[in-house]
Amino acid sequence: MAAAAAVPGALGTVQASRARLGPGWRLSGSWVGRRVGPALWARAWASAAGGPAPRRGYVSEVKSEEELRVRQLEEENRGILVLGINRAYAKNSLSKNLVKTLSKTVDALKSDKKVRTIIIRSEVPGIFCAGADLKERAKMHPSEVGPFVSKIRAVINDIGGTQRLPRAIGMSLAKELIFSARVLDGQEAKAVGLVSHVLEQNPEGDAAYRKALDLAREFLPQGPVAMRVAKLAINQGMEVDLVTGLAIEEACYAQTIPTKDRLEGLLAFKEKRTPRYKGE
Repeated sequence: MAAAAAVPGALGTVQASRARLGPGWRLSGSWVGRRVGPALWARAWASAAGGPAPRRGYVSEVKSEEELRVRQLEEENRGILVLGINRAYAKNSLSKNLVKTLSKTVDALKSDKKVRTIIIRSEVPGIFCAGADLKERAKMHPSEVGPFVSKIRAVINDIGGTQRLPRAIGMSLAKELIFSARVLDGQEAKAVGLVSHVLEQNPEGDAAYRKALDLAREFLPQGPVAMRVAKLAINQGMEVDLVTGLAIEEACYAQTIPTKDRLEGLLAFKEKRTPRYKGE
């Protein structure tokens, strides 16, 4: 069984070793996000994220029946927080309650400077998220559907396949996949640029989570200010022409000049030591 991590902005699914794109999309895997300021995150998706999490480095006070489990990692993983989706009976589909809980949790984390990196993973073996809870949606009044979808988009802003998928893989292939709702395996998804990592599943069933954790550890030492403006430059720059994008980059860099972190980085380089960034 393969596990995979997808590139930022990709839409689709990697469930175990298969991915579905287009109408009725599903999500499967784990997600790692770099907390670099309010609503600014870097992402990676990973499939086959079910299975037990490593015990070492966890501080956790959660109940087994909770739909969203929050764990703060410690020791060498200090600064990493794990959000575990635990809605097995509905294949982790996004209900109104789960979306509300995710939204409140994410909003609270935006002001928590101790949280540097966030991983969203499944607590249910073999699946990350089956998309929206269609059984619940079928009971919604038409006037409720639009606000509900908007709420999902606010929490998972990679949603928007007709717009994001063509930007990631090109219009022609995006139309082909969306119109056919074709199922791709992990290697096929990687070949078209939808995922960036394809892994062999491990006996514990958490190869994707471990990969996400490795990525999160790489993010931890980086300066929060620089990461924040880099994410801003990438997101805004992708929507404009190159000349405008370079101007955005220059404006973003200018924001780092008066910061303590920039001076700390220069001093650390001069003194040949690891920088001690504070996000200031």
